[in-house]
Amino acid sequence: MFELRRLRLLHELALRGTLSAVAEALSYSPSTISQQLAQLEKDAGVPLLVPDGRRVRLTEQGEALAAHAARALALEEQIRGELEQVQPGIAPVRVAVMQTAALGLVPAALGILRERAPGLRVELAEVPPEEGLFELAARGFDLVIAEQYPGVAREHRSGLERDPLGRDPIRLALPRSSRPEPVTALRDRAWVMEPVGTASRQWAVQQCRAAGFEPDVRFELADLTAHVRLIAAGHAVGFLPDLLWAGEKPRVRLVELPGSPDREIFTAVRRSSTTRAGIRIVRDALRAAFDLHAGTAVAGSS
Repeated sequence: MFELRRLRLLHELALRGTLSAVAEALSYSPSTISQQLAQLEKDAGVPLLVPDGRRVRLTEQGEALAAHAARALALEEQIRGELEQVQPGIAPVRVAVMQTAALGLVPAALGILRERAPGLRVELAEVPPEEGLFELAARGFDLVIAEQYPGVAREHRSGLERDPLGRDPIRLALPRSSRPEPVTALRDRAWVMEPVGTASRQWAVQQCRAAGFEPDVRFELADLTAHVRLIAAGHAVGFLPDLLWAGEKPRVRLVELPGSPDREIFTAVRRSSTTRAGIRIVRDALRAAFDLHAGTAVAGSS
C-alpha cells in the first residue's frame, strides 16, 4: 500500500518542479523529501525519478503515480469533509487573500463569523492571486479570494471551483488638486502600476495603449496603499479599484472610465473540499461582507 503522506510529496514535486521547492513549501529538508520519495519508489517497484542535470524529473511511471496521488488526496479531503458533517468539529480554514480584499472584506467577514461560528479558526495570509491559486491547488490554502480583470483571462486550474462574489468598479485615480482628465490626456504623466505578470498590470497597460500611448511606468509596486500615497502626493496617476477604500473617503480624485469597467471578485476552493462545513461558512461570510461593501457608494468620484 502507498502511504498518503509520500504520495503528497510526489504530487507536490509534480506541481513545483524541484525538491528544494517542495521542501520549502512543506517545511522539510530536501534530504527528508529525497528519502521519502526513495521509499515511495521502493513501494512502487518502478523508477519514479531520474536525474536531469542538477535536478530530478518524473519518469512516465512517476507522472502516472503523481496523477493517482492527486486523486487520492482529493478523495481523502472529500471523505474528511463528509465525516465533519456527521461529527461536528470544524477544522481551521486557511485563506489566501489579496490586499484589497484584506482591506475591504476581511474585517467585516470576520465580524460576521464571530457571530455565526465563534469557534471557527480562520488563518489569513496576504498573497497575490496568481500565487494564491497555485498554492490552493497545491493544498497550501483551503480558500482563495482572487480577481478577474476584464479581457484578461486567468488560468483555470483543474480541480478548483470558483464562486463569484460580485463586481468591483475600477476608476482612474488622479491627485485631488488635478482637474478631471481622460486617460488620453495623461500620456506625459508618470504612472504607478502593479508588477509585471499581474492581471491588473496587464489590464492597466492595455487601457493606456487603447488611448494611444505606452505608459511611463515609473513606479512598480504591489502595495496599493503605496499607489494611493504616490498619487495623492502628485507624483503619479493610476487605476484603482473601489474595494480599496472599504467605505472610507478616497484621498485621491477618482474619474469614471469609459464603459465603467470593473473586475470580478471571486472565491476559489478545491472541489474536493466543498463539503467542509468551515469552508462553506467562510464563503457565506465573505459573500455577506461583499454585499455590505457593494451597498456603500465610493465618495469623492468626479
